[in-house]
Amino acid sequence: MYLFAADDLFVRGNQSEAAIWFLIAAVFLWSAWRQRSEARRLCVVAAVTFLLFGISDLVEIRTGGWYKPWWLLVWKGVCVLAMVWLLWADKRRRTIVDASSHQSD
Repeated sequence: MYLFAADDLFVRGNQSEAAIWFLIAAVFLWSAWRQRSEARRLCVVAAVTFLLFGISDLVEIRTGGWYKPWWLLVWKGVCVLAMVWLLWADKRRRTIVDASSHQSD
């Protein structure tokens, strides 16, 4: 006897993923209040990105897959690209901050 049907596991899995993305979005939003200028902007963009990614998981429950319909795949792809860009932008920002702190020494 199975505890969950495959469909139930799919729904619960996507709900759990969405909850994780919403939690990450909340952490970024909370962190934004503690940051200044560029870091704050990146935290807000990250919060919106993770919120939208979580919503896409809830939409996925209704559509039955991350690749259908096509616009859901595009939505998720844009979110992933935004996450990669955020990593790059934060690394670049940290490099600039580190370089400027070494110049003042």
